[in-house]
Amino acid sequence: MTNTIALVLGLMIAGGIAYDAVAFDGAHLLFLARKGYVLIDWVAFWR
Repeated sequence: MTNTIALVLGLMIAGGIAYDAVAFDGAHLLFLARKGYVLIDWVAFWR
């Protein structure tokens, strides 16, 4: 991955997080965080 691709990807992710925080009060980010936690817990169970 080149620096340009990494920078663009990072800006897109940061922009998506900022948009979610402004438009939806962070509801989607909180949903993804909860689902990510459940996924990590599930993977740790099968370890």
